Amino acid sequence: MIFAYKLSHTQTLESQEQLAKSNRRTSAIEAAEAGTMSPRQIWIVLIGLMSGMFLAALDQSIVATAIRTIADDLDGLNLQAWATTAYLITTTVSTPLYGKLGDIYGRRYLFLAAISIFMIGSVAAGMATSMFELAAFRALQGIGGGGLFSLALTIVADIVPPRERAKYQGMFLAVFGTSSLVGPVVGGLFAGVDEFLFIEGWRWVFLINVPIGALALLMVYSFLHVPHHPIKQKIDFLGASAIVLAVVPLLLILEQGRNWGWVNPTAFLLYGLSVIGLISFILIERRMGESALIPLRIFKISTFSITTFMGVLIGMGMFGALLVIPLILQVGFDSTPTQAGFQMLPMVGGIFIASIVSGRITSATGKYRIFLNTGTATMIIGYLYLFFLVGPALPYWAMSIGMFLVGFGLGQLLQTTTVATQNAVEPKNIGVATSSVVFFRQMGGTLGATVFLSILFSRVTESIQSAFQRPEIQSDLQAALNNPAVIANPVNAEVLEILNGDQSVATVTEDSSFLIGVDDRLSAPFTIGFVEAASPLFALGAGAIIVAFIASWFVKEIPLRTKSVSQERAENAAKEQSE
Repeated sequence: MIFAYKLSHTQTLESQEQLAKSNRRTSAIEAAEAGTMSPRQIWIVLIGLMSGMFLAALDQSIVATAIRTIADDLDGLNLQAWATTAYLITTTVSTPLYGKLGDIYGRRYLFLAAISIFMIGSVAAGMATSMFELAAFRALQGIGGGGLFSLALTIVADIVPPRERAKYQGMFLAVFGTSSLVGPVVGGLFAGVDEFLFIEGWRWVFLINVPIGALALLMVYSFLHVPHHPIKQKIDFLGASAIVLAVVPLLLILEQGRNWGWVNPTAFLLYGLSVIGLISFILIERRMGESALIPLRIFKISTFSITTFMGVLIGMGMFGALLVIPLILQVGFDSTPTQAGFQMLPMVGGIFIASIVSGRITSATGKYRIFLNTGTATMIIGYLYLFFLVGPALPYWAMSIGMFLVGFGLGQLLQTTTVATQNAVEPKNIGVATSSVVFFRQMGGTLGATVFLSILFSRVTESIQSAFQRPEIQSDLQAALNNPAVIANPVNAEVLEILNGDQSVATVTEDSSFLIGVDDRLSAPFTIGFVEAASPLFALGAGAIIVAFIASWFVKEIPLRTKSVSQERAENAAKEQSE
C-alpha cells in the first residue's frame, strides 16, 4: 500500500511537472503570437539566436588562424585564398535571399535550415582531402552562414520593439567580440596538434561547429516561436540571378586582384560582368515592385538610404581595423596570432561597453541619432591617434588606447544603424531591410579589406628596404652579425638566411612567424618598415569614417516604435478580421 501510494504520488508529480512545462511552452507560443513576450522569454530565444550567430562569427576567425596549416596538409598553399573566397561569395550572395524568403515564408524554419546547412558544410569541410574540396564545402558553409547573421537580427526585430531593441542587440556584438578573441586561440590550438580524438587536429576547426550547432538547433526549435503572417508574393528569381551576376565577379576581383592584377583582360571582364549584373538588377527590381528581392521603394526612405550608405563606410573602417591592427601586433610587437587575438581585447572591450551603454540610453530616451554622430567621431579620433602615434617603439598600453577608441565608436554604430534601418521600414519589409544592412556592410568590409591590404602590400617591400638603409639599423645589424651568440642561436636561423640572401621581404606579408623571438637588432628593419607601411592605412580608415560622420548629420531621426513587428502584425491581422 505504501509503495503504491509513493508510486502514485511520484506519477502525479511527474504529470504536474509535464503539465507545467506544457503550460510554459503554450504560454511562450501565445506570447510570441501576440508579440508580447516577457524579458525572460526573450532572453531564452536570444540564447538560441546568439548560439547560431556565434557559429558564423567563430568560424571566420578560427579558420583564418589555421588556414596555413590546413593548406600545407592538403598540399594547396597557393590555393588557400579560394577557401576564404568561396565562403565569402556564398555568404554575401545568400544574405539578401534569406531576408526576402524570411518575409514571405517565415523565419523560424529558415533559421533552423541555415544552421543545418552550416553544420553539414562544416562536417564536409572537416573531411576534405584537397583544397578544391575544401573550397566547395566552404561555399556550402557560406550558404548557411548567410542566414545566421541577418535572420538572427531580424528575429530580434520580430519579438522586441525598436525602443528596447538596442539594449538586446548589444549582446550580439558581445558574441562577435568574444568570437574574435576565442577564434584565434582555438584555431591555433587545433592547428598546433597533430591529432585529437583520433582525428587530425586542423579538422576540428570545422568539426567544432557540430556541437555548437546542435545546441543552437535545440534552443531555437524549443523556444523560438515567432508567428508568421504569410505574404503572397512571387519569388524574385531573376533578381536573385542578377545580384549573383553583380556580386560574384566583383568579389572575385576584390579577393584575387592582388594576384591576378587590376588592369588585365580578366579584371576588365569581371568589372564588365559586375556592371551588367548591377544594371540588370536595378531594372528587374523596378519591374518586380513589392515582390522584388530588395524593393527599390525603400531606398526612397532617407533614413534607410543614409544608414545603408553609412553601413558601407563603417564596414570599410571596421574590417580595416580588424585586419591592420592584428598584423601590426604580430609584426611590430612580436606577437603570435594567438597573442594578437588577446591583445585585441581593448577594442573588443570598447565595442562591448559602448553597445551596452548606448543601447540602454536609447531604450530610456528613445534617441539614437546622437550615437551615429558620436560613434563616427570617436572612431575618427581613434584612427587619427593610431596614425600619428603607432610605431615599433610605442608601448602596447599606448596602442591599446587607440584600439579602445575605435572599438568604442564601433559599438555605438553597429547596432544603432541596424535599429535605425529597421525602424524606418514597414513591418512587412523588416527582413529585407535587415539583410540589406548586413549585405552592404559586408560589401563595404570586403572593399575595405581589399583596398587596405593592396596599399599595404604595395608599400611594404619598399618600406622595409628603406629601413635597411638607415645608418643606425645598419650599425645594429652589423653588431648582431658579429656576435657569435646571435649567429649560433637557432631562433635566429631563418632571419639570418634571409639577411644573407637577397633580403627578400615578401615572406613578411605571407608569414611573419620567423620574426618571433629573434634578436631585436635583426628584426628591426622588418618591424619598423612594416609598421611604417601600415600606419598610413589608419588615415585612410579615418577618411572613410569622416564621410560617414558627415552623412550621420543628415539622418532623419524617426521616433522609435514601442511595439514589436510581431505585435504590429498581430494587431493588423486582428483588425482585418474584425473588418
